[in-house]
Amino acid sequence: MLKILVPTLMLIPTIWFSSPKWLWTTSAVHGFLIATLSLSWMNNCSMTGYTAVSRLFAIDNLSTPLLVLSCWLLPLMILASQNHTKGEPIRRQRLFISVIVALQVFLILAFSANELIMFYLMFEATLIPTLILITRWGSQAARLASGDYFLLYTLFGSLPLLVVLLALAEKGGTLSLITPHLTDSVNYITLTHKLWWLGAMLAFFVKMPLYGVHLWLPKAHVEAPIAGSMVLAAVLLKLGGYGMIRMLPFLEPISKHMVYPFILMALWGVVMTSSVCLRQADLKSLIAYSSVSHMGLVIGAILLQTPWGMAGATALMIAHGLTSSALFCLANTNYERTHSRVMVLARGLQVFLPLMGTWWLFASVANLGLPPLPNLMGELLIITSLFAWSPWTILFTGLGTLITAAYSLNMYLVTQRGAAPEHLEKLSPSHTREHFLILLHLAPLLLLMLKPELIWGLAF
Repeated sequence: MLKILVPTLMLIPTIWFSSPKWLWTTSAVHGFLIATLSLSWMNNCSMTGYTAVSRLFAIDNLSTPLLVLSCWLLPLMILASQNHTKGEPIRRQRLFISVIVALQVFLILAFSANELIMFYLMFEATLIPTLILITRWGSQAARLASGDYFLLYTLFGSLPLLVVLLALAEKGGTLSLITPHLTDSVNYITLTHKLWWLGAMLAFFVKMPLYGVHLWLPKAHVEAPIAGSMVLAAVLLKLGGYGMIRMLPFLEPISKHMVYPFILMALWGVVMTSSVCLRQADLKSLIAYSSVSHMGLVIGAILLQTPWGMAGATALMIAHGLTSSALFCLANTNYERTHSRVMVLARGLQVFLPLMGTWWLFASVANLGLPPLPNLMGELLIITSLFAWSPWTILFTGLGTLITAAYSLNMYLVTQRGAAPEHLEKLSPSHTREHFLILLHLAPLLLLMLKPELIWGLAF
């Protein structure tokens, strides 16, 4: 663990002592070295459980792919943000990269914590750098309102979780994730225990987010800079799913009686948010609502607690993290040239940027789950496990899949095909940095097709 954590921490003094000329290059190369080193965690994955166990940290098959995804995202955020902050003073550029690195540290500590109180502290600590990114480097005045939404939703959802964790620690004596079976289960189905379960799950429902408590996410995505959108979509939403998987064993057997309305709400949210995507004019808002739709499937699968459901949820979280982050990067390339997020104002871009149009096609078909990408593997596992639980769920999952294909293809056709408007004739060309950035998002998706068991989590 320290071989990743220490270099990440040392990146902060590197940022502040680098010469202005080499600031972004040095930071990106350092980040890539950390990301490459984090791949060694994949070799330690085994079916025997935890590895690299210490007093505070441990990793297993569930946390390893999420940790590698977090480390992989750091240099990609630095690459994507270079053009966004080039007009600011060098001191603010250093501060921007330092905030991203601080967020990276908190994410590593959250995913590797072997005790629930430690996880809760890091879970809440990620709020601070994310809020700074949105409110300081957002593009419009509404960023302050979106920061308020993000802060209030997250805090009000997380406070009941702290109360439940303290109560469970007093009752069971330990909240260790390594030995959850040694903690006394909640044996009586009373109103108090049901409130315990709801309080414990509310923070993760808000973070995912579950349909009904999702309104903060589109606002945060629309107003956040590109680095904020990338880390929100790729990693921070997955903190909710990771926390649900870790927390549910402590709440048995209440979960068997409490999950039904939330599974239905998640499946209903898949259909509703997908329908909202059909009539979105704002490109970043469309991708944000698409994330809510995909996370609805993940919530339903996790609450079932079946092996196929868990495998599908973990696989879809990783695949969605790479795909949605790539889509936000592509949306940012459009915004930097047209200075608008409205899709119809950027139509016909394939004529001027043909290679970028190819990336758009790949990311769009990955978002709708084209075989044999891991997105489809995760969705099939989830749909199969939900169908085994109740055949009626096929109405929601089938309709959601159909609408997802419709809005993904519509997003591609509106932005890339058709007659280009006159104001795009003097469009600046795409850069090698942008193509390299998209390639580093989509190449892991192709490689995961060769060894998908790396992202199956704890299921098998």
